[in-house]
Amino acid sequence: MVASTNWAGASLSGVPYPEDSLHPNEDLVLDLHPHWWFIAKSVIVVVAAVIFGVVVLAIGLPDPVKVLAALVVLGSLVWFLDRYARWVTIHFVLTSDRVIYRSGLVAKRGIEIPLENINAIHFEQRVFERLLGLGDLKIDSASIQGFSVFDDIQHPDKVQNEIYLQMEANDQRRFRGMPGNQPGAPGAPAAPAPPVLSVPEQLEKLSELRDRGVITDEEFQAKKTELLGRM
Repeated sequence: MVASTNWAGASLSGVPYPEDSLHPNEDLVLDLHPHWWFIAKSVIVVVAAVIFGVVVLAIGLPDPVKVLAALVVLGSLVWFLDRYARWVTIHFVLTSDRVIYRSGLVAKRGIEIPLENINAIHFEQRVFERLLGLGDLKIDSASIQGFSVFDDIQHPDKVQNEIYLQMEANDQRRFRGMPGNQPGAPGAPAAPAPPVLSVPEQLEKLSELRDRGVITDEEFQAKKTELLGRM
């Protein structure tokens, strides 16, 4: 399932992220290519090179200059095609479970960050970038590198907010999945049994949910008393 937005990918559309790469019961929330400015810079260079070539031909400059102009035009076209191919193959994906980054057609690179491992999200926009609606997104996570930086993200402030919303929803699903928290639904199909956690592990998860504001302190204390009673 893809969540619709009225701000992502409004001007350009590329190859969609394959939904068969998602996990079972995982929803696709955002599938973003870099902002169109990623391509626009090379387009401007192509236009400038073509204008230069036309001027050279129009005023009849010597052949060496014409060869130079042709090389400039050819080089700008090669750069544009390279940028476009990179744009098409870059995906910044947000799902209900994780953040995914994929790039490359032949040599590929990928990053996956589970939502529960994200500590903080920062974005940065210069004045010009804010006018165009793009910026850089930095995600601090419990990973080896500590943080990941993603450039040319469309509306990074809105992406940041959407990630936080999905993190909260993910925390709530994990809390409901703990033993004793499943809502009774007569006649509903049985859900797959969640991984069995030890009492100390469950207390640690509950403490994280309380610190994030997903559950109240009263809910935390009640669940803590219940868990300690099982020991």
